Amino acid sequence: MTRPSEFGSTYAAAGVDIEAGDRAVELMKEWVKKASRPEVVGGLGGFAGLFDASALARYQRPLLASATDGVGTKVDIARRMGVYDTIGRDLVGMVVDDLVVCGAEPLFMTDYICVGKVYPERVAAIVKGIAEGCTLAGCALVGGETAEHPGLLGADDFDVAGAGTGVVEADRVLGADRIRTGDAVIAMASSGLHSNGYSLVRHVLFDRAGWALDREVPELGRTLGEELLEPTRIYSLDCLALTRTTEVHAFSHITGGGLANNLARVLPEGLRAVVDRSTWTPGAIFQLVGEAGSVERLELEKTLNMGVGMMAVVPADSVDVALTTLADRGVEAWVSGEITERTAGDAEAVTLTGDHAD
Repeated sequence: MTRPSEFGSTYAAAGVDIEAGDRAVELMKEWVKKASRPEVVGGLGGFAGLFDASALARYQRPLLASATDGVGTKVDIARRMGVYDTIGRDLVGMVVDDLVVCGAEPLFMTDYICVGKVYPERVAAIVKGIAEGCTLAGCALVGGETAEHPGLLGADDFDVAGAGTGVVEADRVLGADRIRTGDAVIAMASSGLHSNGYSLVRHVLFDRAGWALDREVPELGRTLGEELLEPTRIYSLDCLALTRTTEVHAFSHITGGGLANNLARVLPEGLRAVVDRSTWTPGAIFQLVGEAGSVERLELEKTLNMGVGMMAVVPADSVDVALTTLADRGVEAWVSGEITERTAGDAEAVTLTGDHAD
């Protein structure tokens, strides 16, 4: 016969460690403080982050833009490698570069970290990466939440998500209505896989090929794990610089769904983009995934970014200034295609032609 406990149940006995959560907050404070802007009011610890909206008074008609996203199954790579201070940059990149597509300047972000068990140093490392990402994006980290879910997640399991807010002048919103025939499509190089397609990548490299994360891969010049954890490139400040130096009609953030599907989202009816694969060579990781899993090119292209993380659609006479601006900022970029009229025979809004350069 089971006897009742002499003492009542506690939150700690249920698996939630409040003291560990408090310790995590103390450890992350220094990083959050670095990811700030003059408009941020107050500090870490309140129930809500405060941002001084009077800063928007300089806009004639400010439109607020919002976006939310996560990192997906790339968190499994971080967990298996025990490296937690880069995954936050992936989170920021996924959010702020969606904001900048419409021309919005990212203002602030909040994060949500869900764990099976709070390890203060681990949570602080994740927040460190988020704060560093916000700094790279020029936005503030105004708050967040760490939730401990014992029984639902294993002790080492975690997930991250975030939401961001930006602002753009109403008459400067970028998108399909600005695009014209003859516009050039500029591609900006990715830093690797970024944070999309990891379910396919993990299935191919781990389940089918049986590779280990510490495997040295000559084609990559480092271990497989180091390659898979390469942080997402954050383009927001680069894109905003483009809008200041030359005319830009649209941006497209190349994430889940690949280049063609994401570029199609910003194209107007009646126009299409023709993108020439021969203008760039995808990084070695893309070829390795294709070969190790016998993945057909179409499947790769609709899942992975294939070496392009962001695209800009600009007038033909803006190309030189755009490429110079990006080069000055250390962004590898090139003209990858053009906008043409779409005829009845064009099945897709985006056509990929040619073969990648060797």
